[in-house]
Amino acid sequence: MTLLISLSLSVFAGANDPLFINLSTDELHRSTMAINFGKHHSANGHPLTIFLNDKAVMLGVKAGATKFSDQQQALSEVISSGALVIMCPMCLKQAGFTEADLIAGVRIGSPKVTGDALFKDGTKTMSW
Repeated sequence: MTLLISLSLSVFAGANDPLFINLSTDELHRSTMAINFGKHHSANGHPLTIFLNDKAVMLGVKAGATKFSDQQQALSEVISSGALVIMCPMCLKQAGFTEADLIAGVRIGSPKVTGDALFKDGTKTMSW
């Protein structure tokens, strides 16, 4: 009986669980897939966070505007619809950029900013 009740309750769980996407690639197809995946689930009511780190730094800085124009447009769209896009500060520095180089709406990460998004109850994570 307990198992049956648990299984039936799990059907209702997660309708609006947050989605945290760890994006570490600057590969055009993979980064587009990741952002669009998040965009679609965000439109379906899942609060979205995209964490840009490693090579994905280039997606969130003005210097990437030519090569990553489609990805930056998609990031701007998700930000406008309420998503949180966080830039890894160590990765940004390693790539030779500063906070002034970020495209509009991207926030610098910190243990609090990133942790609050990542460890929110019910959060699901994906990595590209």
